[in-house]
Amino acid sequence: MSLLKTVGRGLLSAIFITSGANTVMHPEGIAQAVEASGIPQARQATILNGALMLLGGTALAVDVLPKLASLTLIGTMIPTTLLGHPFWKEDDPANRTGQRIHFMKNLAMIGGLILVLFERDEDQG
Repeated sequence: MSLLKTVGRGLLSAIFITSGANTVMHPEGIAQAVEASGIPQARQATILNGALMLLGGTALAVDVLPKLASLTLIGTMIPTTLLGHPFWKEDDPANRTGQRIHFMKNLAMIGGLILVLFERDEDQG
């Protein structure tokens, strides 16, 4: 893997590793928001989502099954983005702007993961 690809994957994976670890170790705040959205077994779902982020981010960073890792991370980002940053529900303009920025940042991260998912293997030329 090229140096730039290694650096890029490391930068992309860092947020998943840190957020995933934090979520697994301290799920309470996020689990409350997940529960409020109506997801059953919110604490377990939160911990599972965090664990998948941690594992997927680590696999991506060390280039172990990067396409599977990217697909897994995309799967975690969809509910995280929709449930965690529903800017359309915010009445306060400042809160709406902040949530929209987080929503768009998450979409950008999904875009980076899609690039990894569909990149050609280096041995194919």
